[in-house]
Order: sequence, then structure tokens, then C-alpha cells
Amino acid sequence: MIKILITFLLFIGLGGCIANDKISSISNKAYDLSGEKSNSVDYNKSKINPNKFKISLTNDKRCFLSNGIPDHKTGLFPNKGNPNTISLQQINVCIPRYPKKLSTYTKIDGIIGIALNGIPFRPETAGFWDPKAPKKHSRNGDKNWSVDIFGVRGKLGLDFNNAHVGRAGMYHYHGLPTGLQNKLKETHIGYAGDGFEIHYLQNKKKSGWSLKDGLRKSGPLGLHDGTYNEDYYYLGDDTELDECNGGIYNGKYVYFITDNYPRVPRCLYGEVSGDFNKNRH
Repeated sequence: MIKILITFLLFIGLGGCIANDKISSISNKAYDLSGEKSNSVDYNKSKINPNKFKISLTNDKRCFLSNGIPDHKTGLFPNKGNPNTISLQQINVCIPRYPKKLSTYTKIDGIIGIALNGIPFRPETAGFWDPKAPKKHSRNGDKNWSVDIFGVRGKLGLDFNNAHVGRAGMYHYHGLPTGLQNKLKETHIGYAGDGFEIHYLQNKKKSGWSLKDGLRKSGPLGLHDGTYNEDYYYLGDDTELDECNGGIYNGKYVYFITDNYPRVPRCLYGEVSGDFNKNRH
């Protein structure tokens, strides 16, 4: 009875969202349907779709309300590479409704955008080169060498949606959300934190980033093999996307998810909403 009541209240709370200018941020609160932190909820076996997601508009903002549960099947969590469990979130964020491209970009270390099912994009990891750590990377490692999740063994437990779970239970994407992409009929797949759209056009848009040749001259000695973001450099031109994986599509500036590095943008060219570029997940 308690589970049914809380589920009903959750539905009412999300369904009753109205457009307003109040902006709150991504919450660290993570609960399952019993109201306590989840260790055993299996959303893949649910008889109903537990995803709750709503977009609302004000004069100058586009706002998103989500419970952080995807609308597609996920991999098993916890798993060998990821010890965390998917938990309900309280996601209430807004972006500019009419974004403007600036002359310089902002590097994003945290959450960069949100998909059209309410799941955040967070391409960076919290891992850095650490020669003393068993896996040679840790949260307390050398900040000059940041781990790219697609370059490490096991990919930190990513599932078939290129997603995994943060310590606070937040399921989030590091690459193309394949489960969502298979459900959509258009290329538009989400929004970035500065308000520009995010699209995916398979094999039609190529990143301007390339892997460096030769050996690293400092830090984790060895070949530039893609383990670290610093193994890549931008060598784009007018025929490729810019540093932030952005370009013109249907006459307007948008960002793209690509099949090669960086896959999801790591920087944004517009004014970034204060609700984004956050590390909590």
C-alpha cells in the first residue's frame, strides 16, 4: 500500500509541473519506491514504464522535470565495473529557450545536457591517472590526465546504452543513448546546458578530434592510446565539427553526438545555465 501511494504521489508531482521561472538544480536525493535508498529495484522487470519526464516553457526558458529513470531497458547494476544502483532522482533544470552562440566556449566537467527522456549527459569521468592506485586511476589522481571512459578496460561498467550509474544513483549517458535513439524517429536526441539542440546523424557528422601520434612525454608514459582525454587533440577544419562537436544543421547551430571521440560534447559555445556543469550524480 505504501509503495502504491508513493508511486501515485510521484506521478502527480511530475504530471502537475507548470512553467515558471523558478530554477532548481539536480538533486543528490535518490530513493526507490519505498522511500529509502535502493539496492534492489529492477526497473527492467517493471510491468509499467516508471519513467516520468516533462518539458515546460516560459518566455525565455525551457525547463525539464524528470525522475531520472530511463524509458528503455538498461544493463544490470551493480556490475563488475560499477557498484551503484539506479535510484529515483529529483531533476528540475532549465536552459535558455533562445540560445546564442558566443565567440568562445566553456569547458564542461560535469553534466552537459539532458536527453529527451530526462536522463543527463555527463561525458567526463571522475578518474585521473594515479600510479599508486590498483587500476592506475582514481578520484585523487593527477588532474592533468583525465580518464576517458571509452579508453579504459571495462569502460567503468557502461551498459549497452553507453550509460552507467553515479554514486548517488543517477543513471547517465557517456555516449549515444542507443535505447532512446532506437525509439526516436528524428535526429533530435536532447538539449545542451546552453539551450542548443543535440542531434545524432549516424556516419554523417565527423568529429574534428584526432588521436595524437607517438609517446606521451610526461605523466603516464606510453603510447597515446585514448586512455586519457589528453591523448586527443583538435584538428578540425570547415568540413568537420568544431571543438564542441557543434555545427550547422537545417540552418541552425546544434551539437552532435558522434561515434568517434569525443562522442558527446565536452564544451559549450552558448551561455551555460547554472543548472548544468555540475559534478553530482
